[in-house]
Amino acid sequence: MSKKLFVLVLALVLVSLAAFSAVKNPDTLIVAQYGSPESLDPQAMWDTASGEVVSTLYENLIRYDGESIDMIPMISTAVPTMENGLLTPDGKVYTFPIRKGVLFHSGNTLTPADVEYTFERGFLGDNSSGAMTLIIEAVSGGQYFSIESWFEDWAGMAYSDAVIDREPVSEEARAKLIEFYEEVIDPLFVVEGDNFVVNMKGSFGPFLYTICYYAGWAGILDAEWMKVNGAWDGKADGWWKWHDLQPEESPIHMDADAGSGPFKLQVWDQENKTVVLQRFDQYWQGPAKLKSVILRDIEEFSTRKALLEAGDVDLIAVDPIYRGTFDNTPGVTVIEGFPRAQVTSIHFTWAVDPASEYIGSGQFDGEGIPYNFFDDINTRKAILHSFNYDALIEDLVNGLGERVPTDLPKGFFGYDPNLPMYEFDLGMAEQAWKAAWDGQAWENGFKLVAMYNSGNEVRQTCCEMIKVYTESMNPKFKVDVIGAQWPTYLKATRERLCPLYIIGWVADYPDAHNFLSTYYHSEGYYGQRHGGSYTALAEAQFNELIEKGVREPNPVKRLEYYDLLQRRLLENYVSTPLYMPQGLWVGRSWVQGYFPHILRSNGDTTPEYYYAWKAE
Repeated sequence: MSKKLFVLVLALVLVSLAAFSAVKNPDTLIVAQYGSPESLDPQAMWDTASGEVVSTLYENLIRYDGESIDMIPMISTAVPTMENGLLTPDGKVYTFPIRKGVLFHSGNTLTPADVEYTFERGFLGDNSSGAMTLIIEAVSGGQYFSIESWFEDWAGMAYSDAVIDREPVSEEARAKLIEFYEEVIDPLFVVEGDNFVVNMKGSFGPFLYTICYYAGWAGILDAEWMKVNGAWDGKADGWWKWHDLQPEESPIHMDADAGSGPFKLQVWDQENKTVVLQRFDQYWQGPAKLKSVILRDIEEFSTRKALLEAGDVDLIAVDPIYRGTFDNTPGVTVIEGFPRAQVTSIHFTWAVDPASEYIGSGQFDGEGIPYNFFDDINTRKAILHSFNYDALIEDLVNGLGERVPTDLPKGFFGYDPNLPMYEFDLGMAEQAWKAAWDGQAWENGFKLVAMYNSGNEVRQTCCEMIKVYTESMNPKFKVDVIGAQWPTYLKATRERLCPLYIIGWVADYPDAHNFLSTYYHSEGYYGQRHGGSYTALAEAQFNELIEKGVREPNPVKRLEYYDLLQRRLLENYVSTPLYMPQGLWVGRSWVQGYFPHILRSNGDTTPEYYYAWKAE
C-alpha cells in the first residue's frame, strides 16, 4: 500500500469513527417503548405510558427530592407540615402557598384559582379511566372512592337516579346536584389570598403522596384555557355534564395541553404511534437542555434494538429476557438491579361481561367458558398452581426479580416474607380442575383466553406458560394467548371483557395502602374489575381491614390488620404476584442526567426529561 493510499484510508477510518462517536440529534431525546398513552388528560389517565407524557407537560404542588421519597416544593413554595404551621394538628387542613410568576404554555399566569379549579374539576369529573379516586379517598378521610357514592350518601339518592344522559331527571334532582357542589365539594378546596387550602373531611396519612409529582393526575391545569376550550365552566349549575366523560371528549385528550411543565405538546400522531414534546422556553425554572423529546411506540424488540445500536434512538424499553444482548454493545450503557415499587401479577375476572368475545361459546363445551368461570375457587387454584414461578425469575427475567406473597412490594410497610406463597404443583392443579364446577371443567373441557399487552414479551411468555402447563393436564383444555395494544388492553380489563390477564402496578405513592386498596378493595382500581362474587367477598372479608389499616395510627395494630388481610387473600386464591421486578435501563452512553425513582412511570426506561441532556 502506498503512503498516499494509507493516509487516505486512515483519514476515512478516522472520519468513520468520529461519525460513530458523534452524538446524533444532540438536542432531541428519542425513546422507543411499547405501549401508547391512553389519554393526555391528567384526570382521565392512570397508566404508565400516559403518565410519562403527562408528568412532562404538567406540574404538581410538590415533588420528590431526587431519588428519595422526601418531598420538596414545586408549584407550592412549601410542603405543609405541622412544624411549619401549614398543616393543622388534627391533620385535616393543608395550606399551600402558591408560587408567583409561573406561566402556563398558553401564556396565562398560574394562580391559586387554577389550583382550585384543577381539584374541583377532577372531583366532579371523576373519570372512571383516571386516578382521581385516590384523591377522593384521601380528602374524604377514607370514606369514599367516588363522587357518585359520596353524592348518594349525602343526597339519599343514587347519582344514576338523579342524572340520566347527563341531564337531571327533575328540578329537585338539579337542586340536589347544585347543593352537593356548593355544600360538599366547593368547601373542600378554597383560595385564601395567595394560598390554596384543602379542607379534608378526615385525616389521611398518605394524602401528600397522592398529589406529589409523578402522580400526573394532580398536575395543575390552566383554568382559563380549559373553560374557553370546552371543559367544565367552573359553575355549580351543570357540572354533571362533565362527569365521567370518555377520555376522547376532553380538550386535552390528545391535541393540546393546559400545563406549565418544561415541555409542551407538539403532536401526538396516533397513526404513527409517536408523541413529540417541544421545550417550553418560558418555564419558571429555566429552559430545559433538550429542545424536544420524541416518544415512539415500537412493539418489536428487534426493531428497538437495531435503532438503539444505530444511534437512531437514545433509550429503549428492554424486557429482562433480553438483558444479555447488550453485554458488549459499543456506545450503550446498561444500569440494572435498582429497586422498583412494582408488582406483576395474574388476575382474574370473576364475572366477565356475557357479551365479551373472549369467552367463546360461554359454556363448558370445549369452545368457551361460562362468564363466571373464575367464581369457583378451584379454577383460580388450578391456574395459580400451574405456574412455574422460579423458572420465570431465573430464566425469563434473568434474575431481575423476586417473589412476594401478595401484591405488596418488598420493603413496604406490612410486607411479610414469612407469608405462604403458592407452589408450582401440577398435581394440586389437576385435583383443583377435577373439583371445579362439580367436575364439568374436567369432563367437558374449555377454551380460556389469557391476555397480555402487545410488545411485553415477559407477559406474553407468562401467558404461554399458563397455556403449556394447563393444556398438558387434559387434552380437552385449550388456552388461547392473545395480545392487545395497550389502550385496548386497558379497556378490556377495565370493562371486564377478558377472563385472565397479566397486569402490573407501579406505586402511586410509597405506602402499603396504595397496593392493598388498589388490588383488593371492592371499589379499588383493580379490585372492582373482578366483579361477580368477589364484591361480596371483599365487602365481608377485605374492605374493613383495608380501611382500618390506612386510618390506624398505631403501627403495631396496623400490621395486625394487614397480616390478617393478606392471609385471607391467600386462602381465597384471589390472585398472585408473578414477581416483583428490579430496574433495567438501557440507553446510549451519551444520555446524561438519568436517575431512577421507584415512583416514576417507566422509571427504569426514561429519565426525567427536564434534567436530561446528551453529551459524550
